[in-house]
Amino acid sequence: MIRKGFSMLGTGLLYLVSLLPFFILYRIADVLFVLLYYVTGYRRKVVQQNLRNAFPEKSDAERKSIEKKYFLHLADLFVETIKLRSISEKELNKHFATDGFNEVVGAAFARGKSVIGVVGHYGNWEMGSMLFSLLTHKKRIVVYKPLSNPDFDDYFKRMRSRFGNTLIPMKSIMRKLVEYRNELTVCILAADQTPSRSEINYFTNFLNQPTAVFLGVEKLARLTDSAVVFGDIRRIRRGHYHCQWVPLFDNAKTTTEYEITNAHVQYLENVIKNDPPYWLWSHRRWKFKPEDMNK
Repeated sequence: MIRKGFSMLGTGLLYLVSLLPFFILYRIADVLFVLLYYVTGYRRKVVQQNLRNAFPEKSDAERKSIEKKYFLHLADLFVETIKLRSISEKELNKHFATDGFNEVVGAAFARGKSVIGVVGHYGNWEMGSMLFSLLTHKKRIVVYKPLSNPDFDDYFKRMRSRFGNTLIPMKSIMRKLVEYRNELTVCILAADQTPSRSEINYFTNFLNQPTAVFLGVEKLARLTDSAVVFGDIRRIRRGHYHCQWVPLFDNAKTTTEYEITNAHVQYLENVIKNDPPYWLWSHRRWKFKPEDMNK
């Protein structure tokens, strides 16, 4: 009961903070950066190791610059995500622009195809998934991983579904898409998470190292014969992002095994290499190696 009370208090405080204007939230982010980077050193060793492995060709000074810019972005990401709980449609459109949705996703709908959309944990993917809910009246599905704390899980589900997204847990998505097979849908997945050991079936090369990847995008697309598109999110400047919708495959069933997976992984790698600081470097992405699977 006490724990639940603290959880409810925490979600209530988050909502109150979300009511603050962006210019105040970014002053909070400035302080948060100092705390994360200089005071607590939050996951700095993880970030440094990830950057060394991903960019061995870069100098220490270059990687240090990426590291610092990443933590500045991470602090902004915290407050921007909090803001999403109360952000208006007008304000959301001011901070996140998009191009190509009608031309790419709408064209797939016109062919009678549902769409699997792939994004990475790059830029502000939470803001992007919320804007996505404003782009079409077709069923809009966002795949998510439930949080262990039920109060915070409910808070984030309310936030993510404010403008009409249907949230489906990762473990239920295949069954749900089969249920929706008679209607056109667009389903968005962040596909660069780390599978649990029991879920690893495939490694590919990503950022200079063998990387375990989910095959969910490929399996879902081939099962439903959907079109596959990539949501190419870029940071324009502080608090402002842009997403370009890029077609990858028109007919998933005609692809070969791992073709879809390798394509979206390669696309994300190119995005990251083009502007490294805005990917989620503090994630322990490379916990498993191919040789570990035989132990």
